[in-house]
Amino acid sequence: MKITQTQQRALIRLLTASNWKQRLGALLIVLIGAWACVQQEAVTPGKLSAGSVIEGKVVGVADGDTVTVLDQDNRQYKLRLAYIDSPEKAMPFGQAAKKSLSDLVYGSQISAAIDDVDRYGRGVARISKNEQDINLQQVKAGMAWHYTHYTKTQSRSDYALYQAAQDAARSEQTGLWQDQNPTPPWDWRKANRNNK
Repeated sequence: MKITQTQQRALIRLLTASNWKQRLGALLIVLIGAWACVQQEAVTPGKLSAGSVIEGKVVGVADGDTVTVLDQDNRQYKLRLAYIDSPEKAMPFGQAAKKSLSDLVYGSQISAAIDDVDRYGRGVARISKNEQDINLQQVKAGMAWHYTHYTKTQSRSDYALYQAAQDAARSEQTGLWQDQNPTPPWDWRKANRNNK
């Protein structure tokens, strides 16, 4: 935060003024200047579009497949990991999936290739950290399903990798596959939507 010459003079006047009118005027200038500085440094939501790439630091993890990223220009982006669906927080393994993703990326610099923008305004992204496919890592760890309903933009080779990772996690009973018959989050959401 930079202090201008006008603000410096106003601050000196505020501290040395003999009457209340001068102090009030100086205080007003200082407050307006401080407010302007805070506004300059405020986080603003970034604009998302399919095909764009975002580089930034992960500053929030909402659940096992949603993160918040802050870029170098202080623009904030809410991103949903493409091709996967993790248990909701209230589901079995929901908190474990969130922790897994947090352990992988929280506080880290990532690259996010935006495939789409969902109905909630989140970027649907392929996230990588040090060239590691984070979306795939969640599937390998048994913390997400390969969400085949939304794989139109996924390459054949990636589709095969994600399916193989899910099959391996299931056969090894890793993560959510420890349950005999885990409920997919899309079925859980539908059931809970109908119960409301």
